[in-house]
Amino acid sequence: MPDEGTLDQALAAVYRGKRILVTGHTGFKGGWLCLLLRKLGAEVAGIALHRPPQGPDFFHSVDLGELVDHRIADIRDARAYGEACKGLEPDLVFHLAAQALVRPSYADPVETFATNVTGTAIVLDAVRRMPSARGVVVVTSDKCYDNREWAWPYRETDALGGADPYSASKGCTELVAAAFRHSYFTDPAGCQIATARAGNVIGGGDMSLDRLLPDVVRATMAGTTVTIRNPASVRPWQHVLEPVTGYLMLGARLLGSDALHYAEAFNFGPSADGFIDVETLARRFQHAWGPGVAQIAFGKRPDDPHEAGMLTLDSSKARARLGWRPRLSTEDAVALTAEWYRTATRGHAAMRAFSEAQIAHYFNATADTQSFEGATAACA
Repeated sequence: MPDEGTLDQALAAVYRGKRILVTGHTGFKGGWLCLLLRKLGAEVAGIALHRPPQGPDFFHSVDLGELVDHRIADIRDARAYGEACKGLEPDLVFHLAAQALVRPSYADPVETFATNVTGTAIVLDAVRRMPSARGVVVVTSDKCYDNREWAWPYRETDALGGADPYSASKGCTELVAAAFRHSYFTDPAGCQIATARAGNVIGGGDMSLDRLLPDVVRATMAGTTVTIRNPASVRPWQHVLEPVTGYLMLGARLLGSDALHYAEAFNFGPSADGFIDVETLARRFQHAWGPGVAQIAFGKRPDDPHEAGMLTLDSSKARARLGWRPRLSTEDAVALTAEWYRTATRGHAAMRAFSEAQIAHYFNATADTQSFEGATAACA
């Protein structure tokens, strides 16, 4: 990446005018990625399932369909996905389309594996027929690891696994990406595949069912109490802009002359202050929201599925190789999240501008100036 002084300027120098395809752009993380790409000057096309409005979800709140070439297709259907790709000549593909929830994976494991495993194979197979493509970033999850419930953060060299259908499907997604990398994307000067494994992400616009902060927001809007099942479970919490920026930095490497050296897996997780339990995060969100926020109760039903009690990530590789580092403290991440939801639920009409202001705040953050300068230098 060229040295443009600040990280957002360096990213803009890479992505300005680039043609980017994002699968899963109607989702929470995909939506933030697309908005940031547009701010950086990229031309963005998105392919995803139709998503009806769900409260203050990100895609509809910011009218993202007006900013991207919005295409509807199911990645499980190779023919439909191929039709949706017609006319696209992307320089880079970010694959985020997925069944992204643990509990639904227990209810319908076949759909989960079909979407996350077969769907990924279909997306990568389509890239093989896109001569314009120079790189693919396949976004998986920290759940792809064989979770031993130990205290050490997981590194990219740790074993893949998964005791539940969702986690196992993410481990399989990594294997699919590796198989395509070694079988079809073998030209050192050709298109390369990297995978990105992020921790638990918070931020405005996530309205997925059975996620902690969206559940609190829904209960707040309804005037009800929210029940939390696993208050002691520890997760690597981070604001959505942290991993999304990491994806962009990784993608920039795939567009560079030494892309082959980055065709690997990278973790994107928070600093140690982000490794906190569910109850602590929920209490911080209540405090950040202020008066009127939903009350919290604790309880577990007999039919609740197993979920790991401890999961943390080691992002040393992304720090050393990409120059990426977290920029926000957990308190800042929670505050930005509460501010977005509070504003959206009170009928603020200009949520796109509000979200863009949060992006600007993120890149102007000075809580970790040394890391920020290191990231800028690494993009040079």
